[in-house]
Amino acid sequence: MFDCKPFLAASALFACAACSTAAADRYPSLAIRDIERVEGTFEPVPTQQLDVPEVATGLAGPLDERLAALVAQASEAHRDFTSAVPAAETRVAAAAGAEVGSDSWAAAQVALADLDSARSIAAIALGDLDILHASATVQAEDATAIDSARGQVIALVREEDAVLELLRGRVR
Repeated sequence: MFDCKPFLAASALFACAACSTAAADRYPSLAIRDIERVEGTFEPVPTQQLDVPEVATGLAGPLDERLAALVAQASEAHRDFTSAVPAAETRVAAAAGAEVGSDSWAAAQVALADLDSARSIAAIALGDLDILHASATVQAEDATAIDSARGQVIALVREEDAVLELLRGRVR
């Protein structure tokens, strides 16, 4: 039986010897170069203050008056929506199971469209509040009052959306 251990050991020694005889000037030194030494101090670069232009909202007047007017607009639209719901419910109930295109189905669709119109007026107020919110955010202003007004209008619109979804589910 042939023992290969001495052969492997000799091969390993030969390989190591070959590596050590390579010319030292062929490979770069791993020593730290002068340019890599830490010297001096670092000063922060002065930053330029950004000049953020004012965002035009198209809504004139003091903020509290604009917010009150938009919430009032949404509240009035919500009252119109709420007053139109009983008639829409009656027409939707009459159209339940009716064939698409029938008179009762068409009357229900008109009632739902009337509700959509009332909802859209509240949604317009919400859109204006969104513009004010975006403007205040961009200009790093306090948007607490705007967020409060938006919260009120969002609650109204969500309530209207829930009613519309329920009624549309009954008429297909």
